[in-house]
Amino acid sequence: MANLFVEIVSPTGNIFQGEAGGVRAPGVDGSFEVLYDHAAMISAFEIGSIRITVPSGERIEFATSGGFLEVLNNTVTILAETAELSSEIDIERAREAEEKALTSLHSAEEAGAQARAKEDLERARNRVRIAMGSVGKNRPV
Repeated sequence: MANLFVEIVSPTGNIFQGEAGGVRAPGVDGSFEVLYDHAAMISAFEIGSIRITVPSGERIEFATSGGFLEVLNNTVTILAETAELSSEIDIERAREAEEKALTSLHSAEEAGAQARAKEDLERARNRVRIAMGSVGKNRPV
Protein backbone atom coordinates (compact mmCIF):
# COMPACT_ATOMS: atom_id res chain seq x y z
CA MET A 1 0.00 0.00 0.00
CA ALA A 2 1.28 3.48 -0.88
CA ASN A 3 1.85 5.97 1.93
CA LEU A 4 1.65 9.66 2.57
CA PHE A 5 4.45 11.75 4.01
CA VAL A 6 3.20 13.63 7.08
CA GLU A 7 4.74 16.52 8.96
CA ILE A 8 3.27 18.24 12.02
CA VAL A 9 4.80 21.59 12.95
CA SER A 10 3.86 23.89 15.82
CA PRO A 11 5.40 27.06 17.26
CA THR A 12 7.45 24.80 19.56
CA GLY A 13 9.02 22.96 16.62
CA ASN A 14 8.69 19.82 14.53
CA ILE A 15 6.28 17.45 16.33
CA PHE A 16 6.09 14.54 13.89
CA GLN A 17 7.60 13.59 10.58
CA GLY A 18 7.17 10.30 8.76
CA GLU A 19 5.15 8.02 6.55
CA ALA A 20 1.49 7.26 7.17
CA GLY A 21 -1.34 5.31 5.64
CA GLY A 22 -3.79 8.02 6.65
CA VAL A 23 -4.36 11.16 8.70
CA ARG A 24 -7.60 12.09 10.49
CA ALA A 25 -8.17 15.69 11.62
CA PRO A 26 -10.94 17.61 13.43
CA GLY A 27 -12.08 19.90 10.60
CA VAL A 28 -14.15 22.98 11.39
CA ASP A 29 -17.08 21.41 9.51
CA GLY A 30 -16.48 17.91 10.83
CA SER A 31 -13.73 15.35 11.07
CA PHE A 32 -12.03 14.28 7.84
CA GLU A 33 -9.45 11.75 6.71
CA VAL A 34 -6.66 12.07 4.14
CA LEU A 35 -5.47 8.95 2.33
CA TYR A 36 -3.00 8.32 -0.48
CA ASP A 37 -3.81 10.22 -3.72
CA HIS A 38 -6.11 12.66 -1.93
CA ALA A 39 -6.92 15.79 -3.92
CA ALA A 40 -4.87 18.89 -3.15
CA MET A 41 -6.51 20.96 -0.42
CA ILE A 42 -6.02 23.35 2.47
CA SER A 43 -8.33 23.09 5.46
CA ALA A 44 -8.65 24.66 8.88
CA PHE A 45 -9.09 22.36 11.85
CA GLU A 46 -10.12 22.99 15.44
CA ILE A 47 -9.66 21.64 18.93
CA GLY A 48 -9.65 17.86 18.87
CA SER A 49 -7.56 14.86 17.93
CA ILE A 50 -5.17 14.33 15.03
CA ARG A 51 -4.76 10.60 14.37
CA ILE A 52 -2.01 9.26 12.17
CA THR A 53 -2.10 5.64 11.05
CA VAL A 54 1.48 4.53 10.51
CA PRO A 55 2.37 1.88 7.90
CA SER A 56 2.33 -0.89 10.54
CA GLY A 57 -1.35 -0.08 11.22
CA GLU A 58 -0.78 1.42 14.66
CA ARG A 59 -2.30 4.81 15.40
CA ILE A 60 -0.54 7.80 16.88
CA GLU A 61 -2.82 10.41 18.43
CA PHE A 62 -2.13 14.06 19.16
CA ALA A 63 -4.22 16.59 21.10
CA THR A 64 -4.47 19.81 19.13
CA SER A 65 -6.01 23.22 19.62
CA GLY A 66 -6.43 23.96 15.93
CA GLY A 67 -4.51 25.08 12.89
CA PHE A 68 -4.28 24.36 9.18
CA LEU A 69 -3.67 21.22 7.13
CA GLU A 70 -2.38 21.16 3.55
CA VAL A 71 -2.42 18.18 1.20
CA LEU A 72 -0.25 18.35 -1.91
CA ASN A 73 1.26 15.47 -3.92
CA ASN A 74 0.76 12.89 -1.14
CA THR A 75 2.41 15.16 1.42
CA VAL A 76 0.35 16.32 4.39
CA THR A 77 1.68 19.38 6.19
CA ILE A 78 -0.04 20.26 9.45
CA LEU A 79 0.56 23.69 10.96
CA ALA A 80 -0.83 23.31 14.47
CA GLU A 81 -1.30 25.93 17.16
CA THR A 82 -0.45 23.08 19.54
CA ALA A 83 0.06 19.34 19.06
CA GLU A 84 0.83 17.05 21.97
CA LEU A 85 1.39 13.31 21.71
CA SER A 86 -1.34 11.56 23.70
CA SER A 87 1.08 9.45 25.73
CA GLU A 88 3.03 12.56 26.77
CA ILE A 89 0.07 14.50 28.18
CA ASP A 90 0.32 15.04 31.93
CA ILE A 91 -3.22 14.08 33.00
CA GLU A 92 -2.99 15.80 36.38
CA ARG A 93 -1.80 19.03 34.78
CA ALA A 94 -4.62 18.81 32.22
CA ARG A 95 -7.18 18.27 34.99
CA GLU A 96 -5.78 21.25 36.90
CA ALA A 97 -6.15 23.37 33.74
CA GLU A 98 -9.74 22.15 33.43
CA GLU A 99 -10.52 23.17 37.03
CA LYS A 100 -8.88 26.56 36.54
CA ALA A 101 -10.89 27.15 33.35
CA LEU A 102 -14.13 26.18 35.13
CA THR A 103 -13.35 28.62 37.93
CA SER A 104 -12.60 31.36 35.39
CA LEU A 105 -15.81 30.60 33.51
CA HIS A 106 -17.94 30.82 36.66
CA SER A 107 -16.34 34.09 37.74
CA ALA A 108 -16.25 35.76 34.30
CA GLU A 109 -18.66 38.66 34.00
CA GLU A 110 -17.94 40.06 30.55
CA ALA A 111 -18.60 38.21 27.29
CA GLY A 112 -14.95 38.27 26.17
CA ALA A 113 -13.72 36.70 29.41
CA GLN A 114 -16.45 34.06 29.23
CA ALA A 115 -15.49 33.18 25.64
CA ARG A 116 -11.80 32.84 26.58
CA ALA A 117 -12.68 30.67 29.59
CA LYS A 118 -14.91 28.42 27.45
CA GLU A 119 -12.12 27.94 24.92
CA ASP A 120 -9.61 27.21 27.72
CA LEU A 121 -12.06 24.67 29.15
CA GLU A 122 -12.54 23.00 25.75
CA ARG A 123 -8.76 22.71 25.24
CA ALA A 124 -8.23 21.28 28.74
CA ARG A 125 -11.07 18.76 28.37
CA ASN A 126 -9.69 17.70 24.97
CA ARG A 127 -6.27 17.01 26.52
CA VAL A 128 -7.83 14.99 29.37
CA ARG A 129 -10.01 13.00 26.95
CA ILE A 130 -7.10 12.18 24.64
CA ALA A 131 -4.73 11.37 27.50
CA MET A 132 -7.29 9.02 29.06
CA GLY A 133 -7.69 7.28 25.70
CA SER A 134 -3.98 6.52 25.60
CA VAL A 135 -3.72 5.03 29.08
CA GLY A 136 -2.41 1.46 28.83
CA LYS A 137 -1.65 1.70 25.11
CA ASN A 138 1.80 1.62 23.60
CA ARG A 139 2.13 4.44 21.11
CA PRO A 140 5.04 4.53 18.65
CA VAL A 141 6.97 7.77 18.38
